[in-house]
Amino acid sequence: MKALVLIGGFGTRLRPITYTVPKQLIPLAGKPMLYHTLDLLPPEIDEAVFATGYKADVIAQYVTDHPPKVKVITVSEAEPLGSGGGMRNAGDSMSDPFLLLNSDIVADVDVGAMLSFHRRREAYGTMLLAEVEDTRPYGVAALGANERIERFVEKPEPQDAPSHWINAGIQVWNREVLERIPRGRMVSFEREIVPGILDRGLYGFCTTGYWEDAGTLERLLRGQRLLFDSGRAGPAKLPHGAIGSGPAAFAASATYRGASFGPYVTLSDGVTVEAGAHVQNSVVMEGATIGSNASVHGSIIGPRARVAPGIRVDGQILAADALG
Repeated sequence: MKALVLIGGFGTRLRPITYTVPKQLIPLAGKPMLYHTLDLLPPEIDEAVFATGYKADVIAQYVTDHPPKVKVITVSEAEPLGSGGGMRNAGDSMSDPFLLLNSDIVADVDVGAMLSFHRRREAYGTMLLAEVEDTRPYGVAALGANERIERFVEKPEPQDAPSHWINAGIQVWNREVLERIPRGRMVSFEREIVPGILDRGLYGFCTTGYWEDAGTLERLLRGQRLLFDSGRAGPAKLPHGAIGSGPAAFAASATYRGASFGPYVTLSDGVTVEAGAHVQNSVVMEGATIGSNASVHGSIIGPRARVAPGIRVDGQILAADALG
């Protein structure tokens, strides 16, 4: 069985870092967001196809340099094709059924149980649903008897939303759905395809576990907290020489003697946090430096960026040339 992972979008809400690094490679709790998505794959998935767009070459190189637990092939698109167009472009080798995943979510869901649900219902498609208060950024489903989705509206105004159950970015589809997507043009799967196939048997698999769309700074850091608190980040105590409290994930090559830390921190390879600095609820990416007596809270410090001594950074996304 195969999984199709959608890795598109420009990550505009996480700029300036995403000018050079695709958002899926931003590390959370010690490893890239994308690899946390792959952790959700059940054992029956033996190959993942990455439908890549923006920074496709960077994704492909990272996978080559850091092979994940499952076999991966990448299929890039020459121009943006949207969710449906990306599925059609990369889906020629899909199994029947296949798993479809967004690459920018943090979730606690038993995908194996979701596959079993799909088979028991003899469904055409099954969509993971999460209950949220603000439905505006998402597709919203109305459930009928036996968890069947009777209506689906993409990003409705609040007064038009049929429920608070939203498309949570993991789906199971019979392969035939790909034949319904036109080739060679931009297609929104959620707007153009899903409403027209509800009569074929689309069901909702409702999750009660945690779920986060990690597309903004606030949501990304909340996703990191969820990963740490759930234990999915593995052992997360502060290592010897670090002062303060965890959970945290520090690369072996990071240096931090004399620095202090609050909870929920990732330090990537080659990071230096100088004496007297304090970092909390943040991600510090490869090769970055936090100067002595600087303070970093609720922020992402990009690759090779430097926070000057004594500077306070709070709720920011900093690229390499942001602070000297």
